[in-house]
Amino acid sequence: MQSKSAKRKPFTLGMRAIKTLAATTLIAFCYALLDRNPCFACIGAVFAMGTQLKAGLKNGGNRLIGTIMGGIVAIPFYPLYTHETWGIPGFVYLTLGMAVILIIGQLLGAGGGIQPGAVVFYVVLLTVNESKFVVYILNRILDTGIGVAVALLINAVLPSPYEDGPHPIGRLMKKIKK
Repeated sequence: MQSKSAKRKPFTLGMRAIKTLAATTLIAFCYALLDRNPCFACIGAVFAMGTQLKAGLKNGGNRLIGTIMGGIVAIPFYPLYTHETWGIPGFVYLTLGMAVILIIGQLLGAGGGIQPGAVVFYVVLLTVNESKFVVYILNRILDTGIGVAVALLINAVLPSPYEDGPHPIGRLMKKIKK
């Protein structure tokens, strides 16, 4: 229960929320024209929409690197897992595949890509039909890349007025506000 002295902030949509809505709406609209499911492109856009372009590059990059990592690791582990190759139980391959993702993420210095990589790996191995798993992986990578690219484009066109560094639109916005 809230005390009488505590005041609520009024609800507002900030610039990041507006840019996220713009990116996901644009993606959903374009994908509808292509009769394609926009789910993973929209998720990629949400991850890549940082408060500033630099944060978006980092978050979106981690999402894309993780998707690629998880997809690549899933390719050799899929038949091992589904056929329990050499009589080894499937859960062992799930563990080994996850270990490979952890190692690759650390070697690449892409610790932020481990979580999305694990999601792709487990989704592919545990839910995707054997005849479609490679196509599914390629589509996930493509859609995530499109989502990240759209978010970064919108973030570049509509930068935060607090944008750090050499972002030309961010510098211009700061000058205008002064």
